[in-house]
Amino acid sequence: MALHLMEISNAVAPGAHAVLLLDQAGWHMTGKLSVPANITLLPLSAKSPELNPVENVWQFMRDNWLSNRVFTSYKDIIDHCCYAWNKLIDQPWRITSIGLRDWAHRS
Repeated sequence: MALHLMEISNAVAPGAHAVLLLDQAGWHMTGKLSVPANITLLPLSAKSPELNPVENVWQFMRDNWLSNRVFTSYKDIIDHCCYAWNKLIDQPWRITSIGLRDWAHRS
């Protein structure tokens, strides 16, 4: 997580500040985590997957490319996951549609 935060920090424009939404997984919220000065962590409410669009991304990947399979090895699992991820990132419109929340766009 610390390495991930450093990568995000390095990508933040000089003088800008990033707010990172995240769930309350232990490695996200540990007091041992060093958070760069140009990042604020904003934890989502516990047990609220509707606020975390990435939950729907994982579900979509499982439903379409990863479920109902028997994997023959660890490498086979990695290969299938990489295939699913690459297939998804080739479809940015799909990622957008999965992540949209109607309630967030109503007036």
